[in-house]
Amino acid sequence: MSADSIIRAARATSVALGSKGTAYNSAAMRRSAVERSLRDVHGRLVRKRQELAVLDEQLGVLTEAADDARLRALVSETPIAGHDFHDAQRHADAAARAREELVGVIDELEHRQDELLGKLAGE
Repeated sequence: MSADSIIRAARATSVALGSKGTAYNSAAMRRSAVERSLRDVHGRLVRKRQELAVLDEQLGVLTEAADDARLRALVSETPIAGHDFHDAQRHADAAARAREELVGVIDELEHRQDELLGKLAGE
């Protein structure tokens, strides 16, 4: 469940349960919802950063393997060595694309975290 849907659900509950909305629509409830969302985003951010660390290690290994295969292909000049190089390079390229995507997700999560911190600071 996203932070926005949690906040919307909290607002819908306050409208449904409290006609005056005093107990359910208080600043403490809003703050609590923002804090919950912030904890959720922070947890996701930590996991994504761990995934990035693992992916960086894998990318280094795959890039090194592709470089070795390229050198073997240049030295041996055989079709099999050329195929091995292209295969290793495809794996390294796929890992690089996955890394770029993961960095984008991390950037989005950091932006969301900043927004939530801004909401907390503004209250």
